[in-house]
Amino acid sequence: MACWLYEGMLMFGVVFISGYLFSTLTQTRHALDNRHMQQAFLFVVFGIYFTWFWAKGQTLAMKTWHIRVVDRHGAALTQPRALLRYTLSWLWFLPPLAVGGLYGLPGGELAVIVIGWVAIWATLSRFHPQHQFLHDVLAGTRLVHHKPAEPTKRRKFWHP
Repeated sequence: MACWLYEGMLMFGVVFISGYLFSTLTQTRHALDNRHMQQAFLFVVFGIYFTWFWAKGQTLAMKTWHIRVVDRHGAALTQPRALLRYTLSWLWFLPPLAVGGLYGLPGGELAVIVIGWVAIWATLSRFHPQHQFLHDVLAGTRLVHHKPAEPTKRRKFWHP
């Protein structure tokens, strides 16, 4: 969960830069103008970010916490599998957001529902035999502990 929170902090920078780029290119002067188009743009930007890094094995937050995403057999993800994992990972948020939109819930109530859904979703992984999240099971991926190789010590050729 700590990796997830760290990833969220990193994504703040991605959202800020992407939002600024979008607003500049579309000449958006008010935050609510082009809101749905900006959300779609950010969805694509997030997709590119996560698909790219997951196909390489790790995002920066995953490197920090020594976590690697691999397929069922332990191999690196292909771009299509990483994209599938990204799409399925939206199961963390889409159901409560759909309920909130369907019933027109205010922000505070929607936040409670989203936080509750995420907590339930995370807890359900404890019941899976390998403690995998549902989107990983469906995508054929898994998270593994990955300790990077120790750097080799450089030999000194000259001793003072």
